[in-house]
Amino acid sequence: MRRVLIIDDHPGVGQALELLLSLHDIDTRLAASPAEGLALLDAQAFGLVIQDMNFTADTTSGEEGEALFRAIRGRRPDLPVILLTAWTRLDAAVALVKAGAADYLPKPWDDAKLVATVENLLELGEANREIAQLREARASRRAALARRHDLAGLVFGSDAMLSLLELAGQVAAAPVPVLITGPNGAGKERVAAFVHANSAAKDGPFVALNCGALPADLIEAELFGSDSGAYTGAAKARVGRFEAADGGTLFLDEIGNLPLAGQVKLLRVLETGQFERLGSSKTRQTRVRVLSATNADLRAMVRAGSFREDLLYRLNLIELKLPPLGERRDDVLPLTEHFLAGRARLTDAARDALLAHRWPGNVRELKNAVERAALLSQGGDISAALLGLADAQASGGAWRNLDEPNRDAVMSALDAAGGNVSRAAQQLGLSRQALYRRLERYGITP
Repeated sequence: MRRVLIIDDHPGVGQALELLLSLHDIDTRLAASPAEGLALLDAQAFGLVIQDMNFTADTTSGEEGEALFRAIRGRRPDLPVILLTAWTRLDAAVALVKAGAADYLPKPWDDAKLVATVENLLELGEANREIAQLREARASRRAALARRHDLAGLVFGSDAMLSLLELAGQVAAAPVPVLITGPNGAGKERVAAFVHANSAAKDGPFVALNCGALPADLIEAELFGSDSGAYTGAAKARVGRFEAADGGTLFLDEIGNLPLAGQVKLLRVLETGQFERLGSSKTRQTRVRVLSATNADLRAMVRAGSFREDLLYRLNLIELKLPPLGERRDDVLPLTEHFLAGRARLTDAARDALLAHRWPGNVRELKNAVERAALLSQGGDISAALLGLADAQASGGAWRNLDEPNRDAVMSALDAAGGNVSRAAQQLGLSRQALYRRLERYGITP
């Protein structure tokens, strides 16, 4: 909001400021008294106020200016206020700066300094508004998601995860197969549990099977069950996962590891709800919602002949693409606090290290790093060194990554730019929006 309210009883002062600021494309409104200024403030939006300290002839105490400043703060606590004062009453202005005024300038002022101060304060105000809007929009979306759906204990803070769960919530109610794709350890099973918790089968069991954790010759027995003697070591009949999940949801992780014979049987169950246990000719019926997941390229496997194309189409009616944790950096700190559960506190350097790390092992790697650090900290603060992250390098106490400017780097850029967010973003090689997101992530209010 590049609009400034000038409150000064001297017409020449107001006109001079109006002309000066107009040369820099800054809109102004003039008020000759505190009452007129407050009325304008109530009627219009402003990004900044420039106010005099005295309004009555022969008055130099600054009491009128202080009263006006307090009234402005009461109406708009976050609105920056620049005080105009004579050298003889600097003490009153300094006291108000300590009370929250943005700055004070003596009369007569230095044009260049005044314009620079106004530009920086307007820029910072815009940054704060955009950060607040980002937070408000995200909080509103999350609240709406929580009202409509059971979050199933999911911990997240990123827009990417929020968007994924909004889509997952939409498809959860329909009893159709869902394929969840993403790297190992990213949380695919947690997304599957969210889909189950918001489905018509939510009161039924949620059964999970990692197809990549079993030998190929045992996967079918796990899925469909087996009769006694069906294979070596099968001393008694065994209930498979499809029977165990009847009336609920079956989650098949690493579906790409399912052998071709098992793929044929799975396709039949998906189409008919029928299957036989290994070693049995008895056809059984099941009513199961199947969710599957993989980190493999199933289409490439189809081309290579190791995965059935018709099964892929059957599984992939809806695909939920879960990004790696390295692309969901706003999830890192909420997950960390969740894993810590109040056992220890992170130092600022540790937070920087967590946010700078690439997380090739995703959420599983994060959990292991946090659990290890909590154990080593023995209830004290967790330093960056205790996290033991291989790709973070300590330099003067600041943890750095070429792809992710840390909190210290952002603060240094803001300081070097005089608080100007646009110039700080340019120095960091970021867009303004990207810098706004980092300001929010690091909890920095310009």
